[in-house]
Amino acid sequence: MSDDCLSWSKLIGGLGQMQSDATPVADDAEPRGTRGKSRGSLSWVLGILLGAVLGIGLLGLLVWLSAGIGLLGLLRGGATQINVQQPTVVRQIQQLQRLETVSFSMDKIISGDHPNAYLPKFLAGDRLLLMVHGEVVAGINLAGLQSGDVLVQGQRVSIHLPASEVFSTRIDNAKTKVYSRDTGIFSSPDPNLETEVREEAERELQQDALQSDILKIANDNARSTISGMLKGFGFHEVEIR
Repeated sequence: MSDDCLSWSKLIGGLGQMQSDATPVADDAEPRGTRGKSRGSLSWVLGILLGAVLGIGLLGLLVWLSAGIGLLGLLRGGATQINVQQPTVVRQIQQLQRLETVSFSMDKIISGDHPNAYLPKFLAGDRLLLMVHGEVVAGINLAGLQSGDVLVQGQRVSIHLPASEVFSTRIDNAKTKVYSRDTGIFSSPDPNLETEVREEAERELQQDALQSDILKIANDNARSTISGMLKGFGFHEVEIR
């Protein structure tokens, strides 16, 4: 064979050898891709596991805190502690002083006259009709409450209240008017008659209020007011006598 033929044979043989050597390289590419996918899947699984661990840890922390708070409540007795002492309760109630708990408003016609012992009314009499508007206020005076009237035992408090009383009976002058007045022919109006009628009106207004159980209503209202105040302090049981 000529030299040219030998050269071409060597060249073709070399190309074949290069192709044979390149084949393993192509075969190595597949495992690398597979390994990349495996690593990605492993990272994803690790991320999920890490998130689950963190979630469980957070949940455990919340449970621990809740248990700790509950345990702290048990160590403290498991109930709200009342720190209001007996002297404090007495002072708070005394500060209410004259606790006005009920008010009655009334309208009433009151009559008054000064008759003459010897002459008939049309000759020497003086008669007045007064249309009265008044108000009666009742309640309990707590300023005199004594230490012995209040007993504090933990979450229970017992109080002995003073008796209810009428504080005032007042006539509203703006709404009180003379309804009629009859004066005899031989007499002049008595300047003291209207004053006497007003005083009588106050007595009758107070009497009407007492007959309407104003003192009982005043006592019931006072008990409700003081009971609400003491429960606001944190007492669970309030006894008022």
